[in-house]
Amino acid sequence: MEAVLRPAEGPDWEATERVERAADRLLVDLLSPEEWPPAATAAERRAAPGFTLVAAVGGEIVGFVQVLEVDGATHLEQVSVLPESGGRGIGRRLVEAAVAEAGRRGYREITLRTFADVAFNAPFYASCGFVESAPATPFQVGLVAVEERLGLTSMGRRVQMTRALDAR
Repeated sequence: MEAVLRPAEGPDWEATERVERAADRLLVDLLSPEEWPPAATAAERRAAPGFTLVAAVGGEIVGFVQVLEVDGATHLEQVSVLPESGGRGIGRRLVEAAVAEAGRRGYREITLRTFADVAFNAPFYASCGFVESAPATPFQVGLVAVEERLGLTSMGRRVQMTRALDAR
């Protein structure tokens, strides 16, 4: 059954928290950190500036993408797909839908931060048209500090990546 992508609404917000926790297990198992930052709560995600799209199969939320709109720019904050739904192109479809929506909203580029050497992180995003870039705004520089505070930088090299958009 094909995943249906749509904006998050109602009970979808709670599902995003569940999906992110399940997807994070892949990184935890791979990186073996002493601690892992908790998933954003439904309330935090709903209150964030920007938009969230979900992927539903048979009415069940199996993935989502969250894009922040901050300081006149877009940042792909989170993409998560349930591990049992992985390998079906859902993550790629979510990224492409987020890119298209950001372009429709008039943005010229979208950024993200990720692990450089994890196959389903930076190499995946590179295959989606993202290239490594340097943090250029106060928001982006602040994300680096947040990653350091959360201990993410001790688990592997982190990079920012950017993709140019076709703003409409």
